[in-house]
Amino acid sequence: MKRGFDAKKYIDAQTKEINKRIQKFKRMYLEIGGKLISDNHAARVLPGYRKSTKIDLMKKLAPLNILYCINAKDLESTRTLSTKNRTYQEQAIKNIKDIQKNKLKISHIVITRYSGEKKAIAFKKQLQAKGHKVSFHKEIKGYSINIPKTLKGFKNQPYIKLKENLTIITGPAGNSGKMAVALSQIYHETKKKKQTGFAKYETFPIHNLPLSHPINIAYEAATADLQDINRIDPYHKKAYKKNSTNYNRDIENFRILRQILRKITKKQNPFGYKSPTDMGINTAKQGIINDKICRKAAIKEIKSRNRRYTSEYKKDRETIKTVERMKQLIKKI
Repeated sequence: MKRGFDAKKYIDAQTKEINKRIQKFKRMYLEIGGKLISDNHAARVLPGYRKSTKIDLMKKLAPLNILYCINAKDLESTRTLSTKNRTYQEQAIKNIKDIQKNKLKISHIVITRYSGEKKAIAFKKQLQAKGHKVSFHKEIKGYSINIPKTLKGFKNQPYIKLKENLTIITGPAGNSGKMAVALSQIYHETKKKKQTGFAKYETFPIHNLPLSHPINIAYEAATADLQDINRIDPYHKKAYKKNSTNYNRDIENFRILRQILRKITKKQNPFGYKSPTDMGINTAKQGIINDKICRKAAIKEIKSRNRRYTSEYKKDRETIKTVERMKQLIKKI
């Protein structure tokens, strides 16, 4: 296989940037997006990327805490993940086992957005029987819309005591409740007068590649079921007069995050961030050593995703909305 990406170069650059960020805080919560174990999407669109890259990087950053977040609503649903169509629960179990196989310890498992789901209760018992510490984070009514109710919700969530300065927050997929768990922890620790910070580690979209780059379009294809759309980061544009590629959920989440954190920290720019791009740590572009090879691989991935979603739709496992979204992305390439 011809390489378009240098994994070692990327890991070195990413580790350096994360360590720089950690030094700014007494404790830092680092949300990791995308697949933690066996990141097949990254391996396909960045030939040379190791599927174990994120785990390899975490080992370099150890000792650390790991909070694993699982959405109770997704446990209750028939949602499937990955090309192997694992249920949300099956994917969570696999991730937890893989983390342990790599000699990293999960500090705590949080079942988020809980409001009495029977499958969540059964899953908690199953995890506890295996020796895991598990907590429920209840659904916060008015979360992100009503700030006073959101803060009251954080106050009522259980505080998870952690040992290490760096805490990785991850989960089986998007919308696992990772950010809400981080904010709840930050709320409690700020009240305890601890200097706490937050950052996001995501591989895609790559902020310093154009919106139109096939690698970034491939990210949209990978999240077509979530209806993610890449955008120019408006906060970054306003603050620095520079274009930076981000996506709709991160941009919207930054607006929410800033509103909430201003109330918690009493600072205009919490953690010094002026944009979602500031909040993120992403050195993936530094790992690209042959753009042409990566472009070709990304286009192949987009077409493959289109075939998969179409097939899933015919089996009544995917929505017409996802299929229509893919039609738009195919036109882009």
